[in-house]
Amino acid sequence: MHTFICCLLFALGIALVVKGGDVFVDAASSIAKALKIPTFIIGATIVSLATTLPEMIVSVFAAAEGKTEMAIGNAVGSVTANTSLILAIAMTAMAIICSRKKFLKQMLLLIAASSVLWLACLTGALSIWGSVVLALIFILFMVQNVISAKSEISSSEESAPVDKKQIIKNVVLFIVGAAAIVWGSNLMVDNGSEIAKILGVSERIIAVTLVAVGTSLPELVTTITAIVKKESGLSIGNIIGANIIDLSLILPICSLVSGKELPVSASSIRIDLPVCLLVTLIALIPMIFRQKASKIQGFILLAVYAAYIVIVI
Repeated sequence: MHTFICCLLFALGIALVVKGGDVFVDAASSIAKALKIPTFIIGATIVSLATTLPEMIVSVFAAAEGKTEMAIGNAVGSVTANTSLILAIAMTAMAIICSRKKFLKQMLLLIAASSVLWLACLTGALSIWGSVVLALIFILFMVQNVISAKSEISSSEESAPVDKKQIIKNVVLFIVGAAAIVWGSNLMVDNGSEIAKILGVSERIIAVTLVAVGTSLPELVTTITAIVKKESGLSIGNIIGANIIDLSLILPICSLVSGKELPVSASSIRIDLPVCLLVTLIALIPMIFRQKASKIQGFILLAVYAAYIVIVI
């Protein structure tokens, strides 16, 4: 009975985090528009951070509670799931054309973030220099987003009149969304740890499987939408952006919250981080040179993910 309740609360946590993130971002975007913040700034910042909110809050809460294996496992596991499960599904379901001009900088930043993270953790902890370099990668990514969005903005855009009732409604939704994310994250971290104890496995295993896939649901929803609408750019851009933020923002913040270098388990250094880098290279290198993805890539990524889950469990 105890196990069933833990699983139920864990599932409730996922639902709260995903739905809360959706409400939070919509409200934040509406408030920003009402405050006359340019659309390109909203798109380049709030929307870019949107789908990574679940991973961010869950990892930060885990780090604050001293559950560093869950903090790192969730962030790295989410990147692996995003790439070798969600992006792989998109690759097998539709033709993905990837403009080198549009995505090259982001793809190189993601490869850099994956490489830096693994190298910075080889000593058994996420080093200070590693956190600094990752934070710089995040800053570069956001600057690139703003520059890119500014060049695409329509000059004919007109600002809508401010509706005070609508602003009040969005502020309430903003608070409700934030509360749902925080509560859901607590439920995921606490019950994820409890499930690990019940099953007699490490928190890392729960983090890189259940928690990582759970917090990656927003990316999955976006990808399914992209498949239905045949908009491959939406899927690629969303996943690359989410992965960069997962690696270059979440982990340095976790290190800051914990007040010290984040300890990294030997299993993460030996398995999780290399696999994260491997699937990133399998997904991106062919797209950099060929400017498109193939179904074979998708099937290879799915096979690697299946093998990874088997090895981890």
